[in-house]
Amino acid sequence: MKEERPARATEQSAGTPAAASQRTLRREATFKGVGIHTGVECSFRFLPAPPNSGIVIVRTDLPGHPEIAVRPENARLDTGALRRTVIRQGEAEIHTIEHVLSALHGLGIDNLRIESDGMEAPEPSDGSARAVAFALQEAGIEEQPAARDPFVVTDPIVLTSGDTQIIATPHDGFRLSCTIKYDNPLIGAQHLSVEITPESYCREIAPARTFALWEYVENLRRAGLIRGGTLQNAVVVRGDEVLTEGGLRFPDEFVRHKLLDLLGDLSLLGRPIRGHIHAIRSGHGTNVRFVQQMAATLEGPALYERLMGETYFDISKVLEIMPHRYPLLLVDRILLLQPGRRVIGQKCVTINEPFFQGHFPGHPIMPGVLILEAMAQAGGVLLLHTVDDPSSKLMYFLGIDNARFRRPVLPGDQLVFDLTMGKLKGRICRMDGKAYVRGALVAEAEFMSTIVDR
Repeated sequence: MKEERPARATEQSAGTPAAASQRTLRREATFKGVGIHTGVECSFRFLPAPPNSGIVIVRTDLPGHPEIAVRPENARLDTGALRRTVIRQGEAEIHTIEHVLSALHGLGIDNLRIESDGMEAPEPSDGSARAVAFALQEAGIEEQPAARDPFVVTDPIVLTSGDTQIIATPHDGFRLSCTIKYDNPLIGAQHLSVEITPESYCREIAPARTFALWEYVENLRRAGLIRGGTLQNAVVVRGDEVLTEGGLRFPDEFVRHKLLDLLGDLSLLGRPIRGHIHAIRSGHGTNVRFVQQMAATLEGPALYERLMGETYFDISKVLEIMPHRYPLLLVDRILLLQPGRRVIGQKCVTINEPFFQGHFPGHPIMPGVLILEAMAQAGGVLLLHTVDDPSSKLMYFLGIDNARFRRPVLPGDQLVFDLTMGKLKGRICRMDGKAYVRGALVAEAEFMSTIVDR
């Protein structure tokens, strides 16, 4: 491992994190070091992963090799995690992952399997993310035959906690702005704004080292932290003096490292970001809370409300894909399509629906079987988009399990169908479907379907 060599943007890493295609490593890479808090030697083995698998960490030192997905719901928010990022799934957890995640996010890597032989990520010997980025670039980064699904900031998202504030605003790209303020005379107030690309990350962010104030070092040690910390893997400041040999790499290295940490924490969202994130005096705890706040807009009523202004496929496109016609076409438009993963569709229920004439005409309620049919039709759009020419294929039902009806659907309701693809083997798949009205669950079921020639 050649940590002394600077990370640089290679041909394989060219492009921006907002690029259209998902990316993984071309071949495996390894990185070894000492956990900065535990002081224990550990190693990461980075392995290519298939599209749509995300970043998954495998604890090979634990029985059964449990996996930890890099997802917002797996981030811990407790006192012990305030000076580091900790993620946990089940009983397995991994500590101090922010520098590795920062390198992955900065280089635009979407899918990766990381095998870890310890509970804490290895810390580069200089306390930056430069050596990790270099190891990943040496392995090569390649595009995959799957589209990215970025989190697009359409409306401001704000988190305020004391004198800390993080704001996401719309932006055609991915920009991070960070402001810090310390009483220390050397650090003081610093601000930096960077448009994130692999090139700018390697040049402006990856070399920035973690830092600590001398007066807090002993407190950290008493708390059982920084057992692996040295003057070589951190910038230690006492008054207006830098104790670390060689001084600073940048006059504003402190805010650059805060931006590095922020980028790593934002990767917990599990998808690239299209927007501008402004962070003022933030830390790992508030970063994680902000990511979870962003994630909340991706699910449930907030997501459906936002998607009401979106159209992925209008009715004319739905008619091109689906063989059904009125009155048996029960999907009006597709609001969101993540090929191979998820579809969200909509049906506007009116009193003019032909089934209301004979189904409780004095008390019109949409038949439950037609709610299931409508869900299945939305699922058909998802399944048919796993083949090259959806218009040449049909979807057949093989089974419906665990169907439940929670509340009636009435004229004037807008039904939203949310289906996710589970196991796909050959042309047979399972999908989990749910139907909502105004964010409230009205029906759910599991579908088994197959693709046949039209």
